[in-house]
Amino acid sequence: MELCIPSFRYEDSDLERGYTVFKIEVLVNGRKHFVEKRYSEFHALHKKLKKFIRTPEIPSKHVRNWVPKVLEQRRQGLELYLQTIILENEELPKILLDFLNVRHVPSLPKAESCGSFDETESEESSKLSHQPVLLFLRDPYVLPKANDDFPNIVIEGVLHGIFYPHLLPR
Repeated sequence: MELCIPSFRYEDSDLERGYTVFKIEVLVNGRKHFVEKRYSEFHALHKKLKKFIRTPEIPSKHVRNWVPKVLEQRRQGLELYLQTIILENEELPKILLDFLNVRHVPSLPKAESCGSFDETESEESSKLSHQPVLLFLRDPYVLPKANDDFPNIVIEGVLHGIFYPHLLPR
């Protein structure tokens, strides 16, 4: 999971004092979505998370919301706060996933399973369990037939651009 807080906006309200909304960009399994949260929601999350995990410091609750430089510092601090929680916790608390509107995060293998095997383990257990990866230098389904007298220049150009972009003329 990756996330950042690319922007914020100040909201004026007739019912209450103005407030700032932070836009969180969440990237999970190649899918991106956005969540908007106020600082008070971050603070409530922090209070809940402290009961289950060791949390980093959260930016100060008392700041002048209308000063752009202060808001930018708070944005950076909240982004660092969330990123630190993700980096330092192998399993993310459901509270955080709900906060980010994430329904399912695939479980990642434990760090121990990535390299250090005991000598007592069999060689069979140390083999990779993923399927082999096949690589085609060209798409076999769009290649012109070998017996064509004239190659399809458009298909050849597209294939060349996709599979050999480093060879394109500058």
